[in-house]
Amino acid sequence: MFKTIKSDLPASLVVFFVALPLCLGIALASGAPLFSGLIAGIIGGIVVGGLSGSNVGVSGPAAGLAAIVLTAIGTLGGYQNFLVAVVLGGVIQLLFGVLKAGVIGYYFPSSVIKGMLTGIGIIIILKQIPHFFGYDNEPEGADSFIEASGENTFTAILHITDNITLGSMVIGLIGLGVILFWDLILSKKAKFFKVIQGPLVAVVLGIIYVVVTSGNESLAILPKHLVSVPIPEDATSFLNQFSFPNFAAITNSEVWVIAFTIALVASLETLLCVEATDKLDPHKNVTPTNRELLAQGTGNIISGLIGGLPITQVIVRSSANIQSGGQSKLSAIIHGFLLLISVIVIPRLLNMIPLSVLAAILLVVGYKLAKPKLFKTMYQLGWKQWLPFITTVLGIVFTDLLVGIGLGLMVGIVVILLKSYQNSHFLHIEDKSNGKHKIKMTLAEEVTFFNKGAILKELDSLPRDTYLELDLIKTRYLDYDIIEILEDFLHKASERNIDIKLVSKRGIEENPASFIEFFRTRPKSKLSLS
Repeated sequence: MFKTIKSDLPASLVVFFVALPLCLGIALASGAPLFSGLIAGIIGGIVVGGLSGSNVGVSGPAAGLAAIVLTAIGTLGGYQNFLVAVVLGGVIQLLFGVLKAGVIGYYFPSSVIKGMLTGIGIIIILKQIPHFFGYDNEPEGADSFIEASGENTFTAILHITDNITLGSMVIGLIGLGVILFWDLILSKKAKFFKVIQGPLVAVVLGIIYVVVTSGNESLAILPKHLVSVPIPEDATSFLNQFSFPNFAAITNSEVWVIAFTIALVASLETLLCVEATDKLDPHKNVTPTNRELLAQGTGNIISGLIGGLPITQVIVRSSANIQSGGQSKLSAIIHGFLLLISVIVIPRLLNMIPLSVLAAILLVVGYKLAKPKLFKTMYQLGWKQWLPFITTVLGIVFTDLLVGIGLGLMVGIVVILLKSYQNSHFLHIEDKSNGKHKIKMTLAEEVTFFNKGAILKELDSLPRDTYLELDLIKTRYLDYDIIEILEDFLHKASERNIDIKLVSKRGIEENPASFIEFFRTRPKSKLSLS
């Protein structure tokens, strides 16, 4: 794990700066103590990061649970009663992992996962634009810019011109310029600029700007436009920030209902995030989903026991980790320790970081998740990919994460049922004759995303030094999701010394990459082999 520390350390710094305001903002939006968000971020990094099988996933408090937490605290009559539900929710997640419920994550089509990433990217951009210009009436991480007047995200953006803070806008523009210049130009010039990340430089410049302009009325940044970390006066006041569950409330049936709700929603968000981060991962690692549920359950138990919010794997932190070059779980673990050390040692320094600089970091993260080129690519793949994709994007932007994913999944199921008039399966035959380890895999007539889990498991279980013959002669329809799985497997096959021969109606392909490229470049990507 420490072999990649040169990549993981700078990535962990970026994740730290992304996670810090989100932990605080989600706690504020949840109606919980601010310190509870930091506890969840610390446990999500150190505990869940250490137990997880994901190399690039980062866990912490999630905005998707903010509304549930806010309602639950009021329903249960206090935060300490709510913590009992968090602990029980973690226990239920452990049960999910033991029962191997993680397989659910494989039954979401690629188009929906890409739509989820894109929708989240758009939400990140929309939500950070007001903060970038110094309009900070709503905490970071909340689901929408809702105020007493009923203002939403879009009306908040329209009102920016009436609420611009000059100092925030100036340092925000400087920070964004530094990040882009660093990413597009300097990072390609020397290794030094890859070790020292642009976001770190932008944050340092932001702190310097706050110090230099502190006496200037027009350019100074007010405290409400800066990070706000609780500052303990001594060890006793620091320890007093922790809360502990009131287990006397365990007999309350409402506690169990909320615990199951937290476990279900947190598990679903985690599995979807796992699927998405695996797609973003340049090394195409496959995260063991059942192990992830066990890790998340353990994290939620510990977080609940010491006063933290519920934890899930979070796509914003995970994508920031991947984009910053994180390669192993060490990045997530270090980010957790950075959160812990910073709130103990340098809370006053953290409170000098402008929110507009952190917004600049998140604007870049959001853009990389929702690149305009992706819309064009998905449209060119045909209506079977485009319709679930755009439905998911619009659903997430205009409603919320789970509703958007649900809508996209329903559209995806309808689309696949229209095409898959016959059940799809595949046959795996192993032949060790003549002393050679040869495996033949024959795909069925119709192969769709419903077969993702089984095919992933079979390909991942292939031993090293194997000769694989993939028979597609009888296959008439090959779903785009399966093409992606095969493409990802080609990347790993060379590392495991697996030779592949592909047999189809086009003939024998000793180079399967050319076969896959043939399908990826076909107009509308019909993927029909007949």
